[in-house]
Amino acid sequence: MSAATIRGFNRTILLAGAPFLGLLLWLIFSADPIEVSMSERAFPSYTGTNMSPVTASEPINNSLDQAMSTADLTAASIQHQMKLYTHMNTAIKAISNIASAQAPRPLVIYDTRITNKLGKPSATIDSSKMRAQLFYLGTTSFKSYAVKIELRHSDAMQLLLGKDTNGGSETTLAAVQRVKAAIGINAGGFADSQSGRYPLSTTIVDSNYVNGFEASFKDLFFVGMNMNNQLIGGKFSSKEQLDRLNPKFGASFVPILLVNGNKTTIPSKWKTSPKRAPRTVIANYKDDQLLFIVADGYSEAGSSGATLEEMQDMLVRYGAIDGYNLDGGGSSTLIFNGKLINKPSDGVLRKLPTNFVFFK
Repeated sequence: MSAATIRGFNRTILLAGAPFLGLLLWLIFSADPIEVSMSERAFPSYTGTNMSPVTASEPINNSLDQAMSTADLTAASIQHQMKLYTHMNTAIKAISNIASAQAPRPLVIYDTRITNKLGKPSATIDSSKMRAQLFYLGTTSFKSYAVKIELRHSDAMQLLLGKDTNGGSETTLAAVQRVKAAIGINAGGFADSQSGRYPLSTTIVDSNYVNGFEASFKDLFFVGMNMNNQLIGGKFSSKEQLDRLNPKFGASFVPILLVNGNKTTIPSKWKTSPKRAPRTVIANYKDDQLLFIVADGYSEAGSSGATLEEMQDMLVRYGAIDGYNLDGGGSSTLIFNGKLINKPSDGVLRKLPTNFVFFK
């Protein structure tokens, strides 16, 4: 029952009982008795076999008795209605408490279901800003790892430029240590020049376009987070189109792997260039949790690691909604709780222009 309905019920009780309550109070607290003086001429005495004397006080006494009886009934009715009202409020409060307790259950059930698909977490970070769970996946052709992250605060995740400079670069571990983050994962692609290592295509940091907006071409996409900690991504033909999604940060690479839970068609170029490689992908769940999967490989030559189709299969198997391929090869890096988890194919950590970092 809504608050408006309860207020309406209260007003009805007050309006209905007010006249009777006023009469009852007047009768109880009135200090002056009612006296009526009548002459015998006005009310003569009658005698006879079928007649008895009638006094002037009898009609008044009868009226008072009737009024008192009515007042008693009214008081009893008001007390009964008040008991019903109290009982109703208690019942509504109990229903509200039950509803509040049950509201999170669907999300808890969903989270349990997707977690069970990933297996048992080997490590967990649970703080006011985020909950992150690390999984070692049971893949056979390559080693792979997953991190499922629930963002609880607007500052829980950031995209960092290498050394906070456009053209700068640093390893994922160095970025994590520099800003005292807990988790770090490599982000978008890059291009090298004599002056530095620059993010590929559209890149946004702290809501600012690093190199301006570049319309999507060929298989490039933009992926990042909006102001509501939700994953956004896709191909954008104009800055206005991307701005409508309120991007907070994000990077670009190729190709898109999953849309609304369905596999996309991978361009033939990316199926074989290389066929197998270390990979990093980012995806989301329908409750806005994030999923990162990192696959190891021995090199970028195409003979070890995962294919893009295998990464698609894993995203579908683990219940992801939208999925995007991030920079791979020697760039694929996973730092969890400040420690390197995977084995980068370069043998050493590669310096990168962009990294996703997460804070406790």
